[in-house]
Amino acid sequence: MSYEYARIPFTEGVNVVCGPNGSGKSSILLGVSVALGQSSTERSKRLSDLIRYGKDEARVTLVLDNSPRDGRRPVNKIKKDQIFLTRNLRRDGKYWFELENTAANKIEVNRLLSKFEVDPENMLIIMHQNMVNQFSVLSSQDKLRMVEAAVGFESYRKNVILAQKKLSRILSQGDSVGKLLESAQQTLNYWREQYDRYQKKKQLLIKRRFLERELSWAEVLKRERIVAKLKEQKQERQRKITKNEVEIQTINLHVTEFHDKLEDSRKSWKNLFENRIIFERELAKLDLIVSTSNQDLKDMETFTENHYKSMNKVFDNIKTLQRVVHEKTNPLDLRPQISEIKASYDALKETWIQRFNMRRTTLNNSVESSNEQIKTLYAKISDIKSKTDSLGHEIEKITNDVVESKIKLALLNFQKDQFNKNIIHLDKDLQQALVDLSEYVSRAEKVGQRLVPIQSSMDILEELRLTDGHLTALADVSENIEHMYESYSKLYLELKKKARLVAENREKVLEEVKARMDAWRSVIHKLLDQVNINYRQILSEAHAVGEVKLINEQDTEDAGLEIFVGFKGGKPVPLNAYTQSGGERSTATVTFLLALQQHVHSPFRAVDEYDVHMDPKNREIIANLLVSSVAGLDSQYLAITPSQLTFTGKNVHLIAVQNVEGASLIKEVN
Repeated sequence: MSYEYARIPFTEGVNVVCGPNGSGKSSILLGVSVALGQSSTERSKRLSDLIRYGKDEARVTLVLDNSPRDGRRPVNKIKKDQIFLTRNLRRDGKYWFELENTAANKIEVNRLLSKFEVDPENMLIIMHQNMVNQFSVLSSQDKLRMVEAAVGFESYRKNVILAQKKLSRILSQGDSVGKLLESAQQTLNYWREQYDRYQKKKQLLIKRRFLERELSWAEVLKRERIVAKLKEQKQERQRKITKNEVEIQTINLHVTEFHDKLEDSRKSWKNLFENRIIFERELAKLDLIVSTSNQDLKDMETFTENHYKSMNKVFDNIKTLQRVVHEKTNPLDLRPQISEIKASYDALKETWIQRFNMRRTTLNNSVESSNEQIKTLYAKISDIKSKTDSLGHEIEKITNDVVESKIKLALLNFQKDQFNKNIIHLDKDLQQALVDLSEYVSRAEKVGQRLVPIQSSMDILEELRLTDGHLTALADVSENIEHMYESYSKLYLELKKKARLVAENREKVLEEVKARMDAWRSVIHKLLDQVNINYRQILSEAHAVGEVKLINEQDTEDAGLEIFVGFKGGKPVPLNAYTQSGGERSTATVTFLLALQQHVHSPFRAVDEYDVHMDPKNREIIANLLVSSVAGLDSQYLAITPSQLTFTGKNVHLIAVQNVEGASLIKEVN
């Protein structure tokens, strides 16, 4: 650059830098822009190219007014009325800032400038040489953004953009949540099926445990029934033994009675037998007497014929009697009779002759008497025989009863022995059954509390087999499924809740976007309404018409600012590089800048060679309007022009620039 050293004072209001071309006018604005942090210029791609030829370093320092305004400093952190901001450039490409003689970075500088609302990159605040024409070719969107930045409406756009981004995030989040919800739904359905299987498995396991418990207590009940049955059998055997003993006792009594009766009957039979023997003996005697008497009679009748024959006959009769007597049961009792017969035989032998006649009579009487007695004896013997037969039958019956009773007694004793043996076996079986019962009760108590089985063991085992079959089919079901299902259920509910919140937030953000869009459109329309008043008024001075319009206002990204202008009675058309001439573009652009001045917040504004293409009349009009538009504003406006004439006699601060021997010099013109 052409300056070795210069100190350039700027005053409040319009500061006009004038001088011939090449004197270094534009370098002043360029130096201010570099100090404010501009990283590139239209004159060089690198900042090091701006260093004066033959020098290795350049420095630009700005003095910023930090005096209190309405009791508050722009930069409240720095308690000084003036702040020194320096930008150092080196040929080797190293650049740095100094803030109050302390190194600072670009972020700190930008933060400082934001306090003063100065943006060196905004064309509407600092418009370098040739930028007047460049502004006309900017897109309507860029123009609108520059206007918003210059008048401090960026926050409205930022609010809209933030809300739209927020909406975009929410919509994206909604899509993501929707996809996640759909995926979670599918996953949850899968885990729900697995959870249903798990619940079924749990039910089957519970059922199996119940069946095992029921089976255990069914086995206990079975053993209890066995024990009860054995006890009942034992009691039954004991009852039978008791009954058997009673029967044995009864039969023993009966046997005793039978023995007594048999003894009595035998005694009676013996008495009758003895009586019969007596009667038989008497009958034999009588028969003998009769026989003897008859024989004697016959002998007596034939005695004479054959004495020996009679004797033999008698002797034969004696033998016969002896044989008869010997055939009797107790032959010893007949000895007296035999002796008597022998005595009679001897007496008869001695006296048969003397007593023959008398004996005949006696014998006849005896025979008759004996026959009568024999009849009587036969009747008695028959009666005794009947009684004996009756007693015999009775004895036989009693004997049979005794035998039968003894048989019964033997059977009962045998049964008693069998019952006792059965009881011994039952006691052993009962003891074993009690041991088994105790073991089964112990096992069952480990399985669970007692319950009343409603099925048999076989039915329970069959149901257990069926349950085990179902459990085998569910063997792949893990216990983690419940945790997974609960996790995914919780996740699904959270996603559902989140989706609902996203939907609610979307509605809220939509309302917020709409409200912010309305606020943004409202302030822009209000601004443009005021700008249009000044814009039309200034254009009317140049015998032109036009307006500033907001286009595509429904979309902040596509919304733009369209400047319309018409000269010499022409219909207003959009400002561009093809429709208007260079002077018309300059006039329209500067007119718009002037119309906007009262709304720009920056305390420093600048425009370089804005009037190059204007005719003298428009140059004069614009110069007057520039001074009037800045008047009363607490700001500095730097206007660079090669012509001083347009500002002569006006309330402006004139700075003249001359290039003397390759170095630019400045001079204030009062």
